[in-house]
Amino acid sequence: MSDTSYRTWPFFDDAHRRLAESADAWATEHLTSVESVTAATVHATCRRFVALFGKAGWLRYCVPQEFGGTAEGIDTRSICLIREAFARRDALGEFAFAMQGLGSHPISMFGGDEVKRRYLPRVVTGDAIAAFAISERDAGTDVGALATKAKREGDRYILDGEKTWISNGGIADFYVVFARTGEAPGNKGLSAFVVDATARGLRVAERIDVMAPHPLATLRFESCSVPASDMLGEPGEGFAIAMRTLDAFRPTVAAAALGMARRALDEAIDHAAQREMFGSKLIDFQLTQAAIADMATGVDASALLTYRAAWTRDVLAQQGTRESAMAKFTATETAQTVIDRALQLFGGAGLVSGHIVERLYREIRALRIYEGATEVQKLVVARETLRAARGTAAPPAAAR
Repeated sequence: MSDTSYRTWPFFDDAHRRLAESADAWATEHLTSVESVTAATVHATCRRFVALFGKAGWLRYCVPQEFGGTAEGIDTRSICLIREAFARRDALGEFAFAMQGLGSHPISMFGGDEVKRRYLPRVVTGDAIAAFAISERDAGTDVGALATKAKREGDRYILDGEKTWISNGGIADFYVVFARTGEAPGNKGLSAFVVDATARGLRVAERIDVMAPHPLATLRFESCSVPASDMLGEPGEGFAIAMRTLDAFRPTVAAAALGMARRALDEAIDHAAQREMFGSKLIDFQLTQAAIADMATGVDASALLTYRAAWTRDVLAQQGTRESAMAKFTATETAQTVIDRALQLFGGAGLVSGHIVERLYREIRALRIYEGATEVQKLVVARETLRAARGTAAPPAAAR
């Protein structure tokens, strides 16, 4: 059983502690994998997860109270605790939960009343699967290089272009899409839209199979007509909407990595305590103990940064760009190291397809890339640190 002493930390109140215990117990019962997911079955599995989360009430944490959620706003610590608990048991299930939040958050924050009423209650029940569509072949990290265009024609916008690496691509019921409306060059000329999966002119051009099966796809927009009322925020605010959404969810990515690292540490300790070697147990060797010390310290360091970032957002009501970036790159890089060390302790058994550490080894890799690669997060931390050292104010979100 993972160490749960972190729940006593002052980042949490009693409601969070009860939530963590409940999420862990529920995930242990419902998300313990009994079958291997393949590229052929991943879509159906994710749909099943979303329906399960809706029925169990977990998706209420993804939207505001007004539309069926649990709180007036989005509580980052709650999302983190849920993602951590779910990721310990099933990384794909955790992904399906997280995407409901990431894909709907821009609507919660910037959508008009009618748009919110149309989508958010269905997100809560699991009747509508959400997606966040920003990446393009030549515009991942460099959001300002987006080439997809949206041209105003009367009371509608016409979208043309292509998005790729889109999570939930092919199974989503709606996409939050970022496109160039041209109010200004670069970042300042982008806008965000909600696009129904059934919209004429939108099609799934390609499914993308990756090392740990996820629903990923390339989307193509060909004269795709969207009501102007389905724009989120104002024209030209797309970059700010994207950055505010990613800042909100980066601590929760860190929490997912933390859950995987805790599982790897648990498995390594259990295995080392039982494995016979040279007349002793593997855990009796000092090199094993040193490895476990490094793993446990890395897990705690990641947890401290993760929940500090979430607390900064929830309690201090700050954007927490620096804190979120620190948490995201530290927790994901550390989890990769912890899982790799766990696999080493298992030896050849850890390489067998379907073994828990083999699955974790494949599943953790993407987290170091999506929602801002490690290298980008380091640049963000450096920028924010130097700005603070020089005593200069942070620019408004639209300028970042």
